[in-house]
Amino acid sequence: MSVIVTDTGFGPETWEGGFTDLETLGASEGRPDPAPDLALDLPSDTDPAALADRLDAIGMIRVDFPSSADGRGFTIARRLRLMGFAGRLRARGHVIADQYAMARRAGFDEIEIADDLAARQPQDQWLRRADWRSHNYQARLRA
Repeated sequence: MSVIVTDTGFGPETWEGGFTDLETLGASEGRPDPAPDLALDLPSDTDPAALADRLDAIGMIRVDFPSSADGRGFTIARRLRLMGFAGRLRARGHVIADQYAMARRAGFDEIEIADDLAARQPQDQWLRRADWRSHNYQARLRA
């Protein structure tokens, strides 16, 4: 099982569609029809440019974090948002509570963590970082 983390704390999985991988999506003929229930799993080494002409056909993108020290997923999220992706964006894997504010600023809407990580880092640790707009060190430096 897994736990979904949002600005309001821990919650259950609410995505009802399945997930497909980039290889399966790439094998589809032409451009897929827009489908709000199409969800794509991206590994951390994906180049978001490969999705440039398909973003409007995807309802959710889930980016893998194989390690909490691997920040490539943050770059993927930012690039997807700059390319115009307006769907649901989820980080999955080894994201820790200390990285929550950075994940939200990069463009993620939510984070999917394993039950064992949720037990080691309970909801209160994530909620302390949920006010991510107020804790922007760059804004404090500019003031």
